[in-house]
Amino acid sequence: LDILLFSFCTGAMDNRGFRQGSFSSFRSSSSDEDLMDIPGTAMDFSMRDDVPPLDREVEEDKSYNGGGIGSSYRIMDFLEEPIPGVGTYDDFNTIDWVREKSRDRDRHREITNKSKESTWALIHSVSDAFSGWLLMLLIGLFSGSLAGLIDISAHWMTDLKEGICTGGFWFNHEHCCWNSEHVTFEDRDKCPEWNSWSQLIISTDEGAFAYIVNYFLYVLWALLFAFLAVSLVKVFAPYACGSGIPEIKTILSGFIIRGYLGKWTLVIKTITLVLAVSSGLSLGKEGPLVHVACCCGNILCHCFNKYRKNEAKRREVLSAAAAAGVSVAFGAPIGGVLFSLEEVSYYFPLKTLWRSFFAALVAAFTLRSINPFGNSRLVLFYVEFHTPWHLFELVPFILLGIFGGLWGALFIRTNIAWCRKRKTTQLGKYPVVEVLVVTAITAILAFPNEYTRMSTSELISELFNDCGLLDSSKLCDYENRFNTSKGGELPDRPAGMGVYSAMWQLALTLILKIVITIFTFGMKIPSGLFIPSMAVGAIAGRLLGVGMEQLAYYHHDWAIFNSWCSQGADCITPGLYAMVGAAACLGGVTRMTVSLVVIMFELTGGLEYIVPLMAAAMTSKWVADALGREGIYDAHIRLNGYPFLEAKEEFAHKTLAMDVMKPRRNDPLLTVLTQDSMTVEDVETIISETTYSGFPVVVSRESQRLVGFVLRRDLIISIENARKKQDGVVSTSIIYFTEHSPPMPPYTPPTLKLRNILDLSPFTVTDLTPMEIVVDIFRKLGLRQCLVTHNGRLLGIITKKDVLKHIAQMANQDPDSILFN
Repeated sequence: LDILLFSFCTGAMDNRGFRQGSFSSFRSSSSDEDLMDIPGTAMDFSMRDDVPPLDREVEEDKSYNGGGIGSSYRIMDFLEEPIPGVGTYDDFNTIDWVREKSRDRDRHREITNKSKESTWALIHSVSDAFSGWLLMLLIGLFSGSLAGLIDISAHWMTDLKEGICTGGFWFNHEHCCWNSEHVTFEDRDKCPEWNSWSQLIISTDEGAFAYIVNYFLYVLWALLFAFLAVSLVKVFAPYACGSGIPEIKTILSGFIIRGYLGKWTLVIKTITLVLAVSSGLSLGKEGPLVHVACCCGNILCHCFNKYRKNEAKRREVLSAAAAAGVSVAFGAPIGGVLFSLEEVSYYFPLKTLWRSFFAALVAAFTLRSINPFGNSRLVLFYVEFHTPWHLFELVPFILLGIFGGLWGALFIRTNIAWCRKRKTTQLGKYPVVEVLVVTAITAILAFPNEYTRMSTSELISELFNDCGLLDSSKLCDYENRFNTSKGGELPDRPAGMGVYSAMWQLALTLILKIVITIFTFGMKIPSGLFIPSMAVGAIAGRLLGVGMEQLAYYHHDWAIFNSWCSQGADCITPGLYAMVGAAACLGGVTRMTVSLVVIMFELTGGLEYIVPLMAAAMTSKWVADALGREGIYDAHIRLNGYPFLEAKEEFAHKTLAMDVMKPRRNDPLLTVLTQDSMTVEDVETIISETTYSGFPVVVSRESQRLVGFVLRRDLIISIENARKKQDGVVSTSIIYFTEHSPPMPPYTPPTLKLRNILDLSPFTVTDLTPMEIVVDIFRKLGLRQCLVTHNGRLLGIITKKDVLKHIAQMANQDPDSILFN
């Protein structure tokens, strides 16, 4: 009777198309970028997105376990019957935004429903809602505190290269002379308490030998700091090198790089950032501070279940942390929020905007409370200009924008070429030697010139400065500056010898900064690009500003000046030109616009100069875009092969989904699983013989009707868990992805139901869907892959890597460069 009943049931199911023949004839190697493995093809997947520890052959971005829009499967099964590891991601894997958002909605719905049952559940619901704001508060406090620590330490160690304070070795040069009673106005940077190394060693600071001693120790300290920085990075935290912004952008787009935002990376990057800045290399700490803040955000996320267990929610926190990082880097909270929105974040909902604003506010307040610069300001180079600008000055401002765009395009091309050479030659195997050589060249060339010897932040502060009666800088050495003209007008500004001397020194500084920054950015130490780029622009702007100032002074009767610049009046502000030049060069390198203008406005506190900044920023972007579409961070993302789909670029090519999907014509069929006819041994064979990280599940091989999609990792974990905990599961046990399994004859092995790991609503498109729509879907929904069907039959799959390869191919680029390296 049992046999007859079983035969009847199987016969009925066969009639409905549920049963299939043997699987061996269908074991194909086609699928998606994670599912694709076509013999003989030129595509190289050795550098991949998904490289799970369970199987090092798994490739990138290929599997999709999400509960797409309107998902019908019960994602809460993972919470009701949890299997450790199921629903999580491996290293170098791309998260499924749709599934993560679905899981968060289900979790929130469950908490809301339970809150009506008891007071304790209501308290839990309130604390869950408040946890996001508490997390932002902690991120702001930690980011501001670390930024203050880095600023204070970097100032002290930078001055340590030139001397030490005998009144307290922990004081830097400025703080050492603050309380001295023997400081004069003209020599306020000299006091008995501060001793250069030549004074300590040979008891004098005069003569050629003293100069040589100071020169030698300056270079020696620089080499020591650089060696410690690169050694700590190489030994303890390789992810602590660089600025971190390209990787942060990639992580925020959904990619997983385990350890990049970990505690070791945070500790080592904080220490080595101080060492790298103090070494005098042409780099800044502002970009790496974004990485430091994101490390704080990632670590603090582990204190809250809401963010620890959901990758999409964690990325919302990292977006806010990036805003806090820029806030403490520049003292620009609003600019930090806009920077995160414009440049870094991939998914930025309104709630994240509010929380980013709060985190940036707390971080800025914390830094202001620490007061690392001792000037009651958030930034070192805070300046205020009092002279209004004239409409004619838009011409030199636009010229600075053109210079910034040209410099940005030149820097990106040369730096990427050098970094590619580093990656593809023996040079990349000797990071310590490279850092020491560049440091030695920088220090040797920098010491003779006072403008290259000082830290880059101090240089920018000097260039932004609007000279007043109390300034003793060479840039402010104007003749008759203590005489005032009649009628209460501003003093005359004819340049003195100090200004002319400063001009040629700044010209040499400009050349050195342009060249050395190309080789510095990208080395295996923490290195930011904001400050070096601003320094290049500020130098160019100051040179142009002084030239315009002297032109207006000596030729005030020219038609372009006589209508607004009277004789003896101070018409031109060279510091303003330096500020506009800094914005132009930074915009040319990064292609920022709105956030850049706001950051520069917050630095100076002058709303009056928004128009010059906007004109220079837009001009630099237009010029740089005409010479190359990518900013420096996007260029490094492409150089490193990160799977990043740029949301700003338009896809205008007339191709269809069938032109991009895998398998192609004449390729083997897709490797799929059937819903109710495969044994554990069949599935394990497919897993061991293929390198895919996910498999479509179909009704049968004949019908190819799509049922869902299952992750390779979830299959492995579920089968291993069943073998250990479910009695009787053996290699001949049938795996069912259906809701109910049919009655089995006696003495047959128990079945294995894996419907709870099956995504029943994978994203699908038809084969005739235009690729511009497919690309838009991938960008806006953050998909890992979507399946391609025709009249309901499964034809193929398109993965994120396939989309990236296709975009590169359409742009006449090497499609095989889209590989995780």
